Amino acid sequence: MEHAVDVHRLHFAFTVTFHYIFPQLTMGLALLLVYLKTKALRTGDEHYNRAARFWAKIFGINFAMGVVTGIPMEFQFGTNWAEFSKSAGGVIGQTLAMEGVLSFFLESSFLGLFLFGEKKLGRIGHWLAAFLVWLGSWLSGYFIVATDAWMQHPVAYHTVANGRIELASFWGLLLNEWALWQYAHTMLGAVQTGCFVMAAVGAFYLLTDRDEAYGRTFVKAGVLVGIVAALLQLFPTGDMQGKLVAAHQPVTLAAMEGLFETHEGAPLAILGQPDVEHRRLDNPLEIPRMLSFLTYQHWEMVYYSYHIMVGLGTIFIAVMGFAVVQFWRGELFTSRWMLWLLMLSVPLPYIANTAGWITAEVGRQPWLIYGLMRTAHGSSPRVSAGNAWFTLIGFMGMYSVLAILWLFLTWREIELGPEHTGHVPEPGEATAYD
Repeated sequence: MEHAVDVHRLHFAFTVTFHYIFPQLTMGLALLLVYLKTKALRTGDEHYNRAARFWAKIFGINFAMGVVTGIPMEFQFGTNWAEFSKSAGGVIGQTLAMEGVLSFFLESSFLGLFLFGEKKLGRIGHWLAAFLVWLGSWLSGYFIVATDAWMQHPVAYHTVANGRIELASFWGLLLNEWALWQYAHTMLGAVQTGCFVMAAVGAFYLLTDRDEAYGRTFVKAGVLVGIVAALLQLFPTGDMQGKLVAAHQPVTLAAMEGLFETHEGAPLAILGQPDVEHRRLDNPLEIPRMLSFLTYQHWEMVYYSYHIMVGLGTIFIAVMGFAVVQFWRGELFTSRWMLWLLMLSVPLPYIANTAGWITAEVGRQPWLIYGLMRTAHGSSPRVSAGNAWFTLIGFMGMYSVLAILWLFLTWREIELGPEHTGHVPEPGEATAYD
């Protein structure tokens, strides 16, 4: 990487990929927390309250990690992408400011109340706190997605004499068609992450014969919500995303499918290896004319990331579908192979979400703002490649420490289990593990 812009791209790719490990889980868990608190409110069963408290701790750990890793990205707009910020700051500043001032503070304020104010708030007040945590986290997601969607499909703007881009319509920015479908697709991906994590923890408890009542609750919630999210991820959200890419970014679509030549009745490539040098797809497994049908009703990375995303999405439907069938038969909680499958699948939604973002962001290249600003023109001209490498290596070291801390804290909460109250036993006092 001899050009500074390449290092800037790698720098942001690393920080944003690491950061998104955490919000995709918190946005997914936020919905499931509302589900658990609603069950507790309707049934009066303390079991669901303890389950919600347990997942609130996991949520809190990931929320804290998301804050720590998210703040540097805001600074990177100025340090690494100064020209982009100077040109488009009048547009993207609107949504990014609303994310920070409105949705983030809504989520963080009520998360504090949810974690520490249950006795003061009462049953209904605590449910409302969970609901507002969900609302804040999902609003935050919308403002971020709306920012990215504008970069993918810029609308509601005009360019002034000095080359800067100014916002022409605030509601046009927020209601960008690309943003609406991308947001739905993104949130469903986050819900699937939350569902697989919850189901995996429940499967772990059932396989190890501990906290079995909570294991059944977690597996049931993860599977039943997960199958709905997996199906909606495919249609209509994934379908409409494909149509928008076909209409506005045809080159991206071609890279996704390894299509080097434009022609009618284009096939859909399921497998193959793109040979960019010879402009062909080697060993293709294709469905004739299917690509044209689906879309109208760098290359290697985009192609493989897209197919990883789609392939894993298909696996999610299959895994959750089999689990639902076993649940209806009354066999899910005793089927060890199915529980093992749920537990071992937990990394897959993280991989699928990352692959989806790679498809979107690398597929947009060479544009930083599609059709308006090339990536090469958006970086900071006074920040050298050496300086960018220095900070990137520093971030890698710090984030490695954070990753170890995150894994330790998360595993500790899972090991303690939902029945743990935080009470430190006195010497000689019996515990649940005696």
